[in-house]
Amino acid sequence: SKLEPLIIAAAEKGVLDEVLILTEAAGPDILPLLPTVVDLAPQALPLLALGLDIEPALLQGAALASIGAAYGIVTAVPDDTVVQVAAQTLAVATLGVAAPAASLIGATILGKVKSL
Repeated sequence: SKLEPLIIAAAEKGVLDEVLILTEAAGPDILPLLPTVVDLAPQALPLLALGLDIEPALLQGAALASIGAAYGIVTAVPDDTVVQVAAQTLAVATLGVAAPAASLIGATILGKVKSL
């Protein structure tokens, strides 16, 4: 089957238990995505293995640093022109909202996976 190479690759990378836990936690919502996941998994497994080595506290720190960077950009870039205001808005959207949210969600998931 198509899953056999994925299971073998996950076992070789030492992340089979984590992959199975995440799949089980996703429940039936993941079923429509499984064909795509199976196709992309061999390329993604090395990244997943590296990602599981990151400590959740490091991701939480990255979230705080990102918020600080957004604040720094907003205070350093003057708001004299439309382009400068757009740059501030983009910085807040990416560094002040999206990156911290992704970091904190990732830290939560990693914390739960590592506690199992």
